[in-house]
Amino acid sequence: MPDLASRLAGPVLDVAPTLLGSTLRCGDVAVRITEVEAYAGADDPGSHSFRGPTPRNAIMFGPPGHLYVYFTYGMHHCANVVCGSEGTSAAVLLRAGEVVEGTWTARDRRSRSTDRDLARGPARLCRALGIDLADNGNNLTDGRIRLSLGDAPVPGAVSRGPRVGLRGAADYPWRFWLTGERSVSTYRPATVRAPLKGL
Repeated sequence: MPDLASRLAGPVLDVAPTLLGSTLRCGDVAVRITEVEAYAGADDPGSHSFRGPTPRNAIMFGPPGHLYVYFTYGMHHCANVVCGSEGTSAAVLLRAGEVVEGTWTARDRRSRSTDRDLARGPARLCRALGIDLADNGNNLTDGRIRLSLGDAPVPGAVSRGPRVGLRGAADYPWRFWLTGERSVSTYRPATVRAPLKGL
């Protein structure tokens, strides 16, 4: 059976839907992945690495099978699985999941949430698992956070549509989710902000 890095080394649009149904584990909490978004590096205006490598996105240019974690809006962490061949900077954002083990720990971290919403959305998923910037670069095979790939979803079990909240390449249908899954996040298009007057 191919190792994790080998299974993640393909094109991002092929890899992304295969992550659905996989399990991400950190300590005693495990989340079954139900929604993802693909980001294709230099070929994708919506990607953090569209304009090339920076200290922030350097992990995306490394080998597949590592975690790229970033901090956004001054309050949220988001986690991505690096995939594709080394140097391509492709990654899959883990958008949502269902907590399948360690529910009590996840509830402690997200005390105001319903069980359905514990990992429903990329920031909630990271919070439920206890993922933060210290986990950037984590090796998903033998690191603190581990990914176990399941069987590929059967035909018809996966839906796809535009990515959430993007301004660049907002219409790319590169979001994938398990059809009918309650933990999938709500789709919201990007909000176009009016320019400030008087500046």
